[in-house]
Amino acid sequence: MKIPVIDGSNYFKGMLLLVRKDNKISEPEHVIITRIGKALGFEKGFIEDAINEIIGNKYISEEPPVFSSNELAEKFIKDGLVLASSDKQIHPHEEEWLLTVAAVNKIESSWYFNEKKSLLQMKCHTIHLDADDLDVRY
Repeated sequence: MKIPVIDGSNYFKGMLLLVRKDNKISEPEHVIITRIGKALGFEKGFIEDAINEIIGNKYISEEPPVFSSNELAEKFIKDGLVLASSDKQIHPHEEEWLLTVAAVNKIESSWYFNEKKSLLQMKCHTIHLDADDLDVRY
């Protein structure tokens, strides 16, 4: 799926905001967010700096991303669920934020809960990220 640069930036920033909701970044979260950043075309150094600075950076707006299409917003939420559950639990603040992303992108909460249920029922996570299928148009 081809997406504009602004959507790619919002996708990565949104994942950073999500990962800091529980005030810690686990190793699985670090791996996944690095993979997402690379898939979106960001340089390794930029990705590492962003991850290392997100917890302490209070100047980044907490506004949830609004995407150019519902399809992209759904991909973001699916990847967000994978990221949030990678440390074996979805923190209440992470879930609240993902539901806010759904709401501002006009996605029903019932869709969110169905996706969450599907993900949590998977016994083995061969991690598929929708970000891997995105192509940022520069």
